[in-house]
Amino acid sequence: MKRFIQTLKNIYKIEELRKRIGYTIGIILLYRLGSYVVLPGVDPNQLANLQNQTSSGLLGLLNMFSGGAFSNASIFALGIMPYISASIVIQLLGMAIPYFQKLQKEGESGRKKINQITRYLTVVITGFQAPGYIANLISQLPPEAITPFDPAVTSPATFFWISSVIILIAGTLFVMWLGERITDKGIGNGISLIIMIGIIARLPFALFGELVSRMEQKGGGLVIFIVELAVLVGVILISILLVQGTRRIPVQYAKRIVGNKQYGGVRQYIPLKVNAAGVMPIIFAQAIMFLPITLAGFAESESLSGFMAAFSNMNGFWYNFVFAIMIVAFTYFYTAITINPNQMAEDMKKNNGFIPGVKPGKKTAEFIDQIMSRITLPGSLFLAFVAIMPALVSMMGVTGQFAQFYGGTSLLILVGVVLDTLQQIESHLLMRHYDGLTKSGRIKGRSSVNMG
Repeated sequence: MKRFIQTLKNIYKIEELRKRIGYTIGIILLYRLGSYVVLPGVDPNQLANLQNQTSSGLLGLLNMFSGGAFSNASIFALGIMPYISASIVIQLLGMAIPYFQKLQKEGESGRKKINQITRYLTVVITGFQAPGYIANLISQLPPEAITPFDPAVTSPATFFWISSVIILIAGTLFVMWLGERITDKGIGNGISLIIMIGIIARLPFALFGELVSRMEQKGGGLVIFIVELAVLVGVILISILLVQGTRRIPVQYAKRIVGNKQYGGVRQYIPLKVNAAGVMPIIFAQAIMFLPITLAGFAESESLSGFMAAFSNMNGFWYNFVFAIMIVAFTYFYTAITINPNQMAEDMKKNNGFIPGVKPGKKTAEFIDQIMSRITLPGSLFLAFVAIMPALVSMMGVTGQFAQFYGGTSLLILVGVVLDTLQQIESHLLMRHYDGLTKSGRIKGRSSVNMG
């Protein structure tokens, strides 16, 4: 506690860091305020059915990512997910389309062009999702709850549809802009923080709901609730290990004498992460698993049948089986585009470095690729296991909302973003020769959910 208080004092002493944190908090408060601004023409007192619909299942997960804005019929109801979907599409196109591959190699100018295309695609995706959301909203509200012109109007008019679609698109773009402002002028990755804040906002409601459920007759009582909390803490610790776990490869640098100075002759280590892809595979897979419910117009899972029903039931076997397989596949995919063994081998060769017992060049690249393949498999399998844990604990009687915090995208994003943000704060402190948040001065983060 003493070290924590001293760290807060050190943060306050650094003007730039203090302003960045204050700016970030201000943007987050603005985002949270917007999640309670209801679409014009909707009576906020008539949202009980919509909130019941989003209390569990895939719609519950969507509601969690939006910080409750989905169930509030807010102007931010669709949240940041359309932007994430657009970013995923662009990244996939970067693997297959030469034009996007060329942009990726053009440095800053190419990155700006890709960001611009991503924003246009975000508008298109939101434009498709918004009518589905509005149709579902209307079906969940009594006729008198929607009054686009006058309280006497009992059916939604064309103006309500058009204005609501425009507002939802503008809301998503505004949330995207807020995330970019945090990244530029705040602390941490803005998109990641906005997702995390939305998840945290639902935690008190989920925690209280689970407590009430356990205190009811045949609910198990307080003892079961405490056991659930202990298991949750254990899963969080395991997730931290998954984010931070590394395999170190020794690299020996040959001696060089230039003039009277000696260079090299030292041994260093390349840290290869067990989960080099971070939370990206689970976000990729989750975005795709949202497609059936999106195509169905955000309808209730119970009203669907066949394929749509199977892949809209997040506690069902086929949903979780396909979800886990996709996570494993995307882990290998994203690791392949994140880590380039050939480039690493070439950089080592240029600096007179080599892995003991391995020939420089092609053999070194093959060795690194082999190591990455071996450590990625258990990392991807464990990532898939954590992802489907909400379904497993739901079978044991845990309420749907609270189950989401036992694994899946929500827990890994929470862990990853917190570590990444703390790492940035740590860097600011160490640069100015202040003690960091830990005795070692090192916090291992993970790659942020960088969507731009």
